[in-house]
Amino acid sequence: MKAIVGTLVVIATLLGGYLPHGSFAILIQPLEVVIICGGAIGAYIIANPGWVVKAGFADSLGLAKPSPITKELYMEMIGLLFKIFNKARREGLMSIEADVEDPHASELFNSAPLVAADHHAVDFICDYLRLMISGASNPYQLEDLMILELDLHHHEALMPSGAIKNVSEGLPAFGIVAAVLGIIVTMNYLDAGPLEIAHHMSVALVGTFLGILIAYGFIAPMSAALAERAEAGSAFYGVIKTGLMANLNGYAPQVAVEFARKAIPSHERPTFAEVDEFLQSQK
Repeated sequence: MKAIVGTLVVIATLLGGYLPHGSFAILIQPLEVVIICGGAIGAYIIANPGWVVKAGFADSLGLAKPSPITKELYMEMIGLLFKIFNKARREGLMSIEADVEDPHASELFNSAPLVAADHHAVDFICDYLRLMISGASNPYQLEDLMILELDLHHHEALMPSGAIKNVSEGLPAFGIVAAVLGIIVTMNYLDAGPLEIAHHMSVALVGTFLGILIAYGFIAPMSAALAERAEAGSAFYGVIKTGLMANLNGYAPQVAVEFARKAIPSHERPTFAEVDEFLQSQK
């Protein structure tokens, strides 16, 4: 929604400032758009691996929806970790083996539907719980492995936004290409009247205008928004890591999830009282 509102503000202010001085019709140049956007998309496809190309398109469309990383998601995650740690502490690590091997059929995971819907987060939790069940109890080695995996995840999560940022940086140049082509076309009309020449020159300049507008009015902000979501996703995994490591280091479930709560970014972090009340309601 935020992306839609921002886009509308850009368009409204642009037209509001231009229309009193000129005709909107001259700005409608489909062929200029084809040259600029087509060239940029082609370069985007050439420059990036297939999965990045696909993720870039999918994630950009996803900006029309609210961010999935919310306070409610964090609360569910804390509740899920508490239940897992509590069960393992009372009944032993082997008691959660069935939950880890088939989380989709697990009552524990299904009690947190927002978390269960994120299969990457579920896989991350289950993979490390499985290692713990298998006897990997050295906290330093497991933490190093988590850091390595999270660094890789963060790098990959940022690749689509970086690729789109490169597109935004190239769009003004494609706008210049469109303008140069427009000037070449104008050369064929030098024996026409001044109005005809002026019209073709205006069309050529629209190419430069569109390249700059699309780059800095839409694509660059989109890249920044995707990077922000990637950072939020990485923070979410960092919270899971903190909770798992606190549990592995022998802290009681209530204390382990407090470690996790403190790792939540401040603008989404619930208070201690909110978490306590939520956990009480889950018992």
